[in-house]
Amino acid sequence: MKRLYLFSIRSFVGPFLITLVISMFILIMQFFWVYIDDLIGKGLSIWVILELLVYVSASLIPLALPLAILLSSLMTYGNLAESNELTALKSSGLSLYKIMRPLTVMVIFIAGLTFYFANYVIPVANLKWHSLIYDIQNTKLSAIITPGVYTTQLEGYAIKVKSGNDSLFNDIIIHDHSIPTEFKTVKAKEARLYKSTNGKYLFFDLKDGAIYEELEIQSPIYLPNGQEEPGSNSTRPSRVSHFSRASYKMNITGYKLNRSDEDIFADKFEMLNVFQINAATDSIKLKRNKIKNSFVKGIMSNISTFVKMNPIENLRMNKGDNKQTAIASIKTWNELDYNTKKIALNDAIAKLRRLNQSIESQQEYMKTIAREEDQYWIEFHRKFALTYAIIILFFVGAPLGAIIRKGGFGAPVVIAAIIFMIYFVLISTGENLADTYVVSPLTGMWLAGAFFTPIAILITKAAADDSPIFSREFWSKIFKRKKKNADPLH
Repeated sequence: MKRLYLFSIRSFVGPFLITLVISMFILIMQFFWVYIDDLIGKGLSIWVILELLVYVSASLIPLALPLAILLSSLMTYGNLAESNELTALKSSGLSLYKIMRPLTVMVIFIAGLTFYFANYVIPVANLKWHSLIYDIQNTKLSAIITPGVYTTQLEGYAIKVKSGNDSLFNDIIIHDHSIPTEFKTVKAKEARLYKSTNGKYLFFDLKDGAIYEELEIQSPIYLPNGQEEPGSNSTRPSRVSHFSRASYKMNITGYKLNRSDEDIFADKFEMLNVFQINAATDSIKLKRNKIKNSFVKGIMSNISTFVKMNPIENLRMNKGDNKQTAIASIKTWNELDYNTKKIALNDAIAKLRRLNQSIESQQEYMKTIAREEDQYWIEFHRKFALTYAIIILFFVGAPLGAIIRKGGFGAPVVIAAIIFMIYFVLISTGENLADTYVVSPLTGMWLAGAFFTPIAILITKAAADDSPIFSREFWSKIFKRKKKNADPLH
């Protein structure tokens, strides 16, 4: 049995590592495709890119692991079945459950490590790469140029634009004092920004403008007789040149990536473990109850219907201690004149309208708090649903590999791709439904697991009992029988 266990584990580890690496590579390439515009042309060092790569790789493991488990289990048991080793093991008296036992233990161990990783490592990785990509995105030079305001963040330059956004601006003024002995002012009606590949230079594609240059003040020249030479007075030489189109090169090597404080992102639900999420949801519940109680008390104190004070005592507070005078001042509705009734009704209507608006605003605010709480619960259930998905996809892939009797990277890859596509669609749909509050976070995040559980039970039982329902001969006989029954000559 020990040899069998070692053989099963060796057969599983190779395909598992290969498929995990391939899956991670595909997911990382997808990440870079999404953020390619933010990374190119920023002059980022290789260490910053590698740091981002490490953090992103850690956060992508939850997507890569289920696919790796599914495909490697399909390949392992497909190879065993194709080479008739699985048939030989069953002939020796071993059931499929016993043959799957070593890999079942291994997959459960991997699932436990995955939960630990998702609970403690991935929140930190999410915090790191979110803050880093935020800093990288904010190195975009067009973001520091604000219309109507002089920008002096680039050392040696002062830039002002009238309007524009992204990389196209109108009515630009550039004051260049990077060289102490010269002073340049560039004005143009339109400017488009480009950055060099190495990130060291910024290029302005200017249209319809002029360049005003002023040199250092020249000292006067004196003749031998002590008189100043004509035309050599101490002035600042200058020149003006006009252009219809020109390029202006600016050195920005001093503009570096600034790292922001990670505590800004630390309270987001993606950066918390299950214990922190539980504490955060408790705080939200306390906050919600406190706001609700305060709002109810405020309504009760402002509406006379809810005031518990005796009306006689209320009048005493306003009109003194004369009880008879207070009682005499009370009038019924029918005793009031028309104008007083009209004023009272208008006042009541205005109060009710204000009360309705206040209640509607309070309801929207409470919905916002409830949505915030749902986001925490979505992340809470995501960690457990991932662990369960790893186990359940193994019980889909392993018996399915024993049934199809195909190994290698042919049929198993196609089948695994179809199954994983269904899994990904279900988990994405469930998350979107939970995000839009159509279903609860529990239902949305466990949708994929609930779908594959009965399928895994059915396939595992069929493979263990050598059921013919998945064989080609079985379905051929079924269709032939139906055809004969439908044929009127038989």
